[in-house]
Amino acid sequence: MKLSAMPNERSPLITSGVCGLTLTAATCGTASDSPQESSSGKPAQDPRRLNTFFGVMVPTILSMFSIILFLRTGFVVGHAGLLQGLLMVVVAYTIISLTILSICAISTNGAIQGGGAYYMISRSLGPEFGGSIGLMFFLAKVFACGEYVLGLVEAILNVFGADPESSVSKGLRVLPQGYWYTVLYSSAVLLLCLLVCLVGAHIYSRTAFAILLVVTVSLLSVFISSVAVKPKDFVITHQGPGNQTLRYNASYTGFSATTLRNNLGSGYSLDYSTNSVMSFATVFAVMFTSCTGIMAGANMSGELKTPSISIPKGTIIAVFYTFTVYVLLFILVSATCDRTLLIQDYGFLQRINIWPPFVTIGIYCASLSAAMCAMIGASRILHALALDHLFGLPLAPATVTSNSGNPWVAVLYTWGLAQCVVFAGQLNAVASLVTVFYLLAYAAVDLACLALEWASAPNFRPTFQFFSWHTCLLGILSCLVMMFVINPVYSSGSIVLLLLLLLFLHYRSPTSSWGYISQALIFHQVRKYLLMLDVRKDHVKFWRPQVLLMVSNPRSSCQLILFVNQLKKGGLYVLGHVQLGDLDSLPSDPVQTQYNFWLSLVDKLGVKAFVDLTLSPSVRQGTQHLLRITGLGGMKPNTLILGFYDSSTPDDFFLQDSAFCCSSVGEGSEGEYNFGVDLPSLQAHFPPVRHVESPRWLSPDEYVGIISDAIKMKKNVCLGRYFFQLQGEGKDSKIDGSERTIDVWPLNLFQPGNQDYQDVCSLFLLQMACVLNMSSKWRHARMRIFLNVETGSSDQGWVVNEETFRELLRKLRIRAAIKIVSWDSVVQHYALPEGECCGELTPGLSEDFLSAVNCMLMEHSSQAAVRFLYLPRPPAGHNQSQLYLAQLEAVTKGLGPTLLIHGVTPVTYTEL
Repeated sequence: MKLSAMPNERSPLITSGVCGLTLTAATCGTASDSPQESSSGKPAQDPRRLNTFFGVMVPTILSMFSIILFLRTGFVVGHAGLLQGLLMVVVAYTIISLTILSICAISTNGAIQGGGAYYMISRSLGPEFGGSIGLMFFLAKVFACGEYVLGLVEAILNVFGADPESSVSKGLRVLPQGYWYTVLYSSAVLLLCLLVCLVGAHIYSRTAFAILLVVTVSLLSVFISSVAVKPKDFVITHQGPGNQTLRYNASYTGFSATTLRNNLGSGYSLDYSTNSVMSFATVFAVMFTSCTGIMAGANMSGELKTPSISIPKGTIIAVFYTFTVYVLLFILVSATCDRTLLIQDYGFLQRINIWPPFVTIGIYCASLSAAMCAMIGASRILHALALDHLFGLPLAPATVTSNSGNPWVAVLYTWGLAQCVVFAGQLNAVASLVTVFYLLAYAAVDLACLALEWASAPNFRPTFQFFSWHTCLLGILSCLVMMFVINPVYSSGSIVLLLLLLLFLHYRSPTSSWGYISQALIFHQVRKYLLMLDVRKDHVKFWRPQVLLMVSNPRSSCQLILFVNQLKKGGLYVLGHVQLGDLDSLPSDPVQTQYNFWLSLVDKLGVKAFVDLTLSPSVRQGTQHLLRITGLGGMKPNTLILGFYDSSTPDDFFLQDSAFCCSSVGEGSEGEYNFGVDLPSLQAHFPPVRHVESPRWLSPDEYVGIISDAIKMKKNVCLGRYFFQLQGEGKDSKIDGSERTIDVWPLNLFQPGNQDYQDVCSLFLLQMACVLNMSSKWRHARMRIFLNVETGSSDQGWVVNEETFRELLRKLRIRAAIKIVSWDSVVQHYALPEGECCGELTPGLSEDFLSAVNCMLMEHSSQAAVRFLYLPRPPAGHNQSQLYLAQLEAVTKGLGPTLLIHGVTPVTYTEL
């Protein structure tokens, strides 16, 4: 396996453009990726001094040995037997090996800064997930530091502690015992760890190397003693219930086939320290605590010269080394010690050593090293969290470093919390919590690697290739299962705590330029499902409106934008805008710089809409472009909605809505990041509303031409008028529609002779009204359908038509009140010219007829919240465009919010 160094590992990654177009590179860049200056203002020296051996292998080996190697080996083999013990080792190392593959993949995919596991997770999964896991990993290391210190003090007192029942010190047992003495000794040990860590990571690595040498000598003495020491018999005593003394006869047999055979199988029995019967799960939980140090080297990423080489190479070698030591030690003790000795004395290795202080010193050194490793690792994680400003002012001082780059304030934070931990006196129960937190962090690393692999991003190409999504997924499942095997209560609580931190950071944290894996995953899945969305399989019973709303100026169109958001019924909703111009005469595309402002407008309004902008010499041509190219595959607009073309002066919605009047700069109303578009720049981008004297960018002929083009392209067309009068459509509105009324006029009011209520256009109009009635803010609104009849004629066919229409509504499952409106007085003003084309607006309609229709609408629908009217097909001749608009304006004059609709596609279905 060949690992190559990442180029420019000491320089920050390329700054992403996610921060927005209005920010400078300095603003957009991450502070955590920049070289830090010391608190004195002098340029910081390069803190990256450690190589693979000192920076990764040594701390990883010592963390995986800790006190388990010398004090729990016999416990595991004695209860589980050699075969199950080796099975535990294999299973445990398989779990951590899967995580190591993920660590190697992520660490070789780019430059790694300080923070270890936190840096990997946050830069892969985003600040919310990385910050929550990072904080839990920090707390786990703080508790682990306190645990190792208390374990060291306990081992010291076992040798040098005075007998509590005797007032006279005997031999070396001179140290007084008790709760406060334990706290005192632990504080002294913590102070020693603090002094070493304050000097710097390079001093710690040298100290750790010396400790590794001592531990190695102790291990060699254990293996040598198995050959040099002759068989012995021991009498082991324990305090039993009722102050009785329990005695056990144990033997050290040396290498013996009989002893090995007797220790092959399991023999789970009572544990003398907890007075509980052991099982595979409980013994495995204890054994697995020795495997929680695989990230000790990764946590030193800020001090490594080439982390992309050192982390994978050093971690793999360290894990292989510790695995070999544990396997050999398990075989050794099972072949030389009987089961009673293994189960009844955790410190039996001291009894059978050629010089017992070898093992004693090894225990002390391993515990001290593990405590220092946990303290310095926790301080690096805290320093990285502080640099990313995820938790605000409480962690702000932790960003301070020394001239050499050592985060000494973060070290003090860690020392203070660890000092609080040692006041607990005993941490047997906390050990399971620490292991659960570690496993959760490992699962998060696997999840980060899995997400990167599944996202199939071209920039995820780690130089370490020995992994796949199968290993990542198996690693996640293994860690989660292991968590609940160790302690279901702590596992459930840690997951709940993780979710709470995720929610806190989701609403608290600022944006980042790290990139969000969620966006890559969403893109990957959306592309896959869009390919599966086959337009040839469309069916009318699954039809839904997919809307393209053309917006000239959002200042005057916000109410219509909000209304159409209620009308989309889970379909595609696109805000379209045409920028007039010719790209040949421009140095760059002006549309690209506008997207952030439009997207910020969408966020402000709280609508679920896409934005599509285009550059075109005319609005009509640009609308044609958008109708053709907007959307992908089966998600393309089927309905075009336009504002009404009239001479009225529009209102400025930005001056009416508080969300556009007051907000903090750089943040939205809910504290979310706005990607560089603050409120002043948003207001300045969109021009003031049109005045009476202002020139029109769109002529009547062009407007009517857009309607004709859409109908020719088989798109439904809606024209919205007076929607600036509609209130209560905002995202903060509590209106449920109970006071609202929806009025529907399905008949073509411009052609009284046409009484077909079941043509495509009328049915589309009914469907759109029904869709609105199903939305959240209109769900409780009353819907009324008006049927226009000529009651004065001798033909009473309208009665049959009414019954037929009621039956149609029943089949369509539309709940509405039917209102019969006699319009004899209106029809008498209508004159049917010769050669009238069915479905088109008649050119010769008199002003009296149009006024009468308007009066009829005013009489019956003046109190409605919104009205749905039949929009006739526009005239074929361009010279009639102004007349067409004038007639539409006359009919809808003074009505209030009105939607004129012309449907061209069948949208209703009466069968299953």
